[in-house]
Parts: sequence; C-alpha cells; structure tokens
Amino acid sequence: GGTGILLQGGLHPDLQIGYYENLLRSLKARYPQVHLHCFSAPEILCIAEVSEISIRETIQRLMDAGLQSIPGGGAEILDDEVRAKIARLKCTSDDWEEMHRVAHSLGLRTTATMMFGCGEELRHRVNHLERLRRIQEDTGGFTAFIPWMFATENTALGKRVQEATAVDYLKTLAVSRLYLDNIEHIQSSWLTPGIKVCQIGLQFGADDVGSILIEENVVFAAGVKNRTNEGELRRIISDAGFLPAQRDTLYRSYALK
Repeated sequence: GGTGILLQGGLHPDLQIGYYENLLRSLKARYPQVHLHCFSAPEILCIAEVSEISIRETIQRLMDAGLQSIPGGGAEILDDEVRAKIARLKCTSDDWEEMHRVAHSLGLRTTATMMFGCGEELRHRVNHLERLRRIQEDTGGFTAFIPWMFATENTALGKRVQEATAVDYLKTLAVSRLYLDNIEHIQSSWLTPGIKVCQIGLQFGADDVGSILIEENVVFAAGVKNRTNEGELRRIISDAGFLPAQRDTLYRSYALK
C-alpha cells in the first residue's frame, strides 16, 4: 500500500480552514501510518485569505490537524514577468516565498519545484534558482528540488510555446545540482520526461527518482501517460550503477535491498 498522500486541489472561494482541518484529521484517523504531504502555497494562501487569518496561523492549525510537510507546487517559474503570462491568478513569487519561509520557521519541511518549458527564458530559470538558493541559505527547510517539464498536450498554453526537450531537461538537472548545492536532494522525474530520461538524469546530478504513484490526475489530464512500478525503478537505478534505497517523504531511508 501507499506510504504517503500528496494532496493538492483548486482554490475554493468559500471553504474555510475548518474544512481542511477536518479533512486532515479524517485522513490521519483512518490511515495513521501515512505521511500527509498536502496543499501547495497558492492553496494555503487562499485558505488564509478566505478564513481571514494569518499564513502562520493557517499553517500551524493545519499542522495541528495532521499536516506533515508541504509540496512545492504552484511555483511554476518564480519570476513575475513569466507568472503574469502563464499564472496570472496564482500567487506572486514573493507570496510563494513567504509561505515557504513561514512553514520553515514553524519546523515544517517543504519541497521546491520548477516547471519549465512554458515560454520562459533562461534568465527566468536562473532567477528562480537564485530565489530558492537564498531561501535555503536562510531556513534550510527544503528537502529536495524537483524540476519538471511543462506538459503541453490538452492545454491552451501548450499551443503557444515550444515544448522542452530531454536534452534541456538533463541540462536543467545538472545546472540545478551545481546552483543549489545547499539543497541536499535533486529529483529526476520519470512522470513527464519518461523512464529512460529519468535514468540518465542520475548521471546529471540527481539522486532521487521520485515515487510510485497509485493515482495521479494532473499531468495525466494534460496527456502524460507514463507509469512505472517499484521493480522498474529499482532496475533503472541499479543499471545506472547506483544502490536502490526506499525513502519516505522526508528523505529518511528505511529500506536498502
């Protein structure tokens, strides 16, 4: 069975924090052993606004209800010149940063992400990495950096931008590993670029291949149909010359075999 739940949704204009507290408590009561990795920065900021409470109080109450870490979703490209074109209604780069800084100050670990291939320039990616590096220098709260390619199929934006290539993905991994030397883990994804590119990514600075998904609906809706299993992930790691190790959401290794 699963060891963790990555839960993200939309920005509901009416649901206040009590709804999300009850959701977390219900999940924890039914699956006490499962790690709850939930709610991206835009969601938490929306919950705080709708509930008319501070970001700090929002995160603390969610933690008290069972939240154990926060995913880095909603970052896209942390440069407002790009965000104005691709994510105009999402939070600003500064808002995303503030949420993660507050979470880290409360002792909650988070991940950092970057979605590229959405029409940005290389300088925008560098601005993104610089912001993450600065946050990590101050807080040390990021467990991992996860870059991924924009899935263009079935999207309006995909018709207007050039899709990122596997070579671009691998170069981005390598640059990320060099630039973000203060973030311990870099993930090579199999979900968007595919399993072979994921394997090659282990030679480009990544030390993680992500997780096995029981259910995923976001990039699947955008036309990405890649799937894998534990056996295949172990094989690609071994064939690349590394030792497979199972880890939990907070990167605590607990199964070497």
